[in-house]
Amino acid sequence: MLKEPISITALSSISSLGSESDEVWKSYLNKEHCLSYQKIGKQEVWASNLSNVVKKAIETLRQSDTKYNDLDDSVLFAIYTARKVIDKAGWETDSNFGVNIGSSRGATSLFEKYHQEFLDQGKSSTLASPTTTLGNISSWVAHDLKSKGPEISHSITCSTALHGLLNAVAWIQSGLTDKFLVGGSEAPLTPFTIAQMQALKIYSRMSSRAPACRTGRQSRDAEEQNYPCLAMDLEKKQNTMVLGEAAALACLEKGEKPNALALVAGIGYATEPLEHSVSISTDAQCFQDSMKMALKSAGTDQVDAIVMHAPGTIKGDVTEYNAIKKVFGNNLPFLTTNKWKVGHTFGASGLLSLELGVLMLQHQQYIPTPFFQNRDDKEMVDTVLVNAVGFGGNAVSILLKRPSQKKHTIS
Repeated sequence: MLKEPISITALSSISSLGSESDEVWKSYLNKEHCLSYQKIGKQEVWASNLSNVVKKAIETLRQSDTKYNDLDDSVLFAIYTARKVIDKAGWETDSNFGVNIGSSRGATSLFEKYHQEFLDQGKSSTLASPTTTLGNISSWVAHDLKSKGPEISHSITCSTALHGLLNAVAWIQSGLTDKFLVGGSEAPLTPFTIAQMQALKIYSRMSSRAPACRTGRQSRDAEEQNYPCLAMDLEKKQNTMVLGEAAALACLEKGEKPNALALVAGIGYATEPLEHSVSISTDAQCFQDSMKMALKSAGTDQVDAIVMHAPGTIKGDVTEYNAIKKVFGNNLPFLTTNKWKVGHTFGASGLLSLELGVLMLQHQQYIPTPFFQNRDDKEMVDTVLVNAVGFGGNAVSILLKRPSQKKHTIS
């Protein structure tokens, strides 16, 4: 249980949804997905890319300092996004705040490059080790921002970013620091990473004929042609995970601040014994436990919406839904996810989901998915629960609340 609320004073992300809050919100309001059919390595697959404008900005960042020339995209994504988010929060560089930015896969592209060089030449590059360690992201962001607080990196598969938030909450509640920059960054669009997901038989095999999404409910066959990722379609007959590149960061501060976008009002986490090396139980006991922990002070009747992890796999979506039914019974909150639109961004995905939750609180509007029919008896959005889980059954649930001073206003 939290001793006092913790404010989210700024959020920033880069993904196929956009790179500014208003752009991201507009993407959520339309019915189109942000996925494209493209060639990665020797095959064509569905994936989710940053815009050309952001890619150009990342390349400019890379060339701005010789020290950045050899960094992986996952690190550069985080540096670029970190600069934006601390500016939004009004934090000064060269000040005392902690940094915890993780990644599920880390420097994937560089690791594959250096490994290929080793296979070809029988020796390793000088920079192979220092540029591919999982601690790279937080260290380089802290270096770039000249922060004076602790630097920590987590790599806990797809719940990485929310585990970073959990850790930051512990630091803030301990009194060791008042501010923490948290989140995740991922650049997983490499041939080997795609091949790993295909080996698990979870990657989308939808036809390349799928155009951007159309409005309205159509026949199932038609819908499966329109949507490469069927996240939260509980009747789908095949796995439809699609990978995406992204970075998403949040500024956390102790107490309820006047500029708070949302409050962290509850945190929950759990790990369950695995039934299979890559799956969780039928009723996702880890999610049940993490949600109950996050709701200790609120109660299930106080939750207006849940942003589900829902990766677009058959078992992943259904088991989480089963866990929600176990915890909430017949009084289900509004359920949604963003992976049908933006794909699965691994370590960054939890913070992208949290961003969706905060945007719904700010704009007082629920964002639906194309596949799940929610009840229409919810009006105000005051509390949102955000879920994330990854390989290993490590679930995290974060309860968000609208700041008290904004309860009677609508953005």
